[in-house]
Amino acid sequence: MCGMSQPPHNRSSVPPARPARPDASMSLLTHVMDHSLDEGYAEATARREAEGKAGLPRTLKAKLALAAGLVLAAAVVTLGAAQAQVAAPVLAKERQELIDRVQRSDQRADALERDIERLRDDVADRQSAALKQHGGDQGQLVALLSGATEVRGPGIRLVIDDAKGASSGGGGKPRESTGFSDTGRLRDRDMQKIVNGLWQSGAEAVSINGQRLTALSAIRAAGDAILVDNRPLVPPYEVLAVGDKKRLGTTFQDSADGQYLHVLQESYGIRYTLSAADEVRLPAASSLTVRTATAEEPKKGAS
Repeated sequence: MCGMSQPPHNRSSVPPARPARPDASMSLLTHVMDHSLDEGYAEATARREAEGKAGLPRTLKAKLALAAGLVLAAAVVTLGAAQAQVAAPVLAKERQELIDRVQRSDQRADALERDIERLRDDVADRQSAALKQHGGDQGQLVALLSGATEVRGPGIRLVIDDAKGASSGGGGKPRESTGFSDTGRLRDRDMQKIVNGLWQSGAEAVSINGQRLTALSAIRAAGDAILVDNRPLVPPYEVLAVGDKKRLGTTFQDSADGQYLHVLQESYGIRYTLSAADEVRLPAASSLTVRTATAEEPKKGAS
């Protein structure tokens, strides 16, 4: 029976060899494609996820936030520039309109000032003519004494200024008890005394800071300011008086009003200088009212 062949089930079963993969020669490239992330990086990422630190690094987040802020700021600036460009013509037009209005107003004001000067000269000429008519041969003298005409000649120059660091006096009532200025500031009553002293000393014409005084002039106060014919004066006060330059200054200083001014200087620091001048010029009064008087006719039968 030795010649009998073994049964088929005793044969060793060998599986058939599989055919080779087409990409078997590309195993390295396949591994790189299947495992694109290195194992070390994968482990670090897993560890950060486990620790709750997954996501972008803080520095990168800060940089991204800064970049976003810069982009937003650039957008705002660009939008503002665009709006400014749109509004620029409108603003330029409005500005030019305002400039034109101001220039037209200035031109009208200049024209009105020229009209005022022309009318003032006309009034002065008419006043002079009226004074000459009523004054007869003494018309020039009447015009001079009334302030209707400009005058120049020898005289004195008196400059008065407040004391250094003079205050406005606050709520006090200066000179009620002492009769003098106790704040270092020249008052309207001080100026009245000085001007009256000059008239009494022989002044033929007087002006204060270019304002000609007449028989109808008023020296008043508005707060701490001195007004001459309702026009405010600013210290220092320049008082010009036409007259005998030698006798006028001496007579004034020796008078009671000149002594009053000296007391103001010595006691309250009010400053003044008095000097003789070969020639001083006084303008005509800016506003002058011509008044005439007539004698009343006696009634019939009156004794």
